Amino acid sequence: MKALCVSDKVVSWLYSPAVLTKAHDVDVIFGCGDLPYYYLEYLISMLNIPLFYVHGNHDAEKEYTPAGDTITGPGGGINLDGRVLETNGMLVAGLQGSIRYKLEGSFQHTDLEMWMKVYRLAPKLLMNRIFKGRALDILVTHSPPLGIHNGADHVHRGFKSFLWLMDKFKPRYLIHGHHHVYRRSEQTVTLYNDTIVNNIYPYKILDIPVQRYRLPQSAGVEK
Repeated sequence: MKALCVSDKVVSWLYSPAVLTKAHDVDVIFGCGDLPYYYLEYLISMLNIPLFYVHGNHDAEKEYTPAGDTITGPGGGINLDGRVLETNGMLVAGLQGSIRYKLEGSFQHTDLEMWMKVYRLAPKLLMNRIFKGRALDILVTHSPPLGIHNGADHVHRGFKSFLWLMDKFKPRYLIHGHHHVYRRSEQTVTLYNDTIVNNIYPYKILDIPVQRYRLPQSAGVEK
């Protein structure tokens, strides 16, 4: 499966007909937040593939179309926040937003609030492990885990609860944005136990092999 992953910055060639040539074989789009909705809608309409996204801390709670309609996300996209879904043979989940750094802002969370969001995901991941042979393939977030690809300031600090989630449920990938990368020497891919943590700012095309898992015999599947 090929995934176009985007976050934080509009990339000029993606927002042009060139996307049909350079991303013609992509199967799915993952949006990691802080992007205008018109940009994500453009990618959907040009590539005609599904978009799964989470909000970033700078996302607008409402955007207005030229017709005056109010939208709260890109039309045609699927908001992954707090959900576990399957696409292209992959189990994917999402967690939106950044660490809270001001009183207002729907897409900011305290550490405790993010812990609660992670705990609410846990039963769904346990059910996947029982009935599908693994809990999760890809976790889509805006912020990174604590201590991995973090910025030097509080705003760009990651969440400790993401480390716990990776420890317990072992997703194959965690993809995130939020921390802007300006130097080619900066590390953007880190292996944490069994999970590849990838800062995809402002975009990456990832080739993710679809693995086939054998369900446990207790699930009643014939050999």
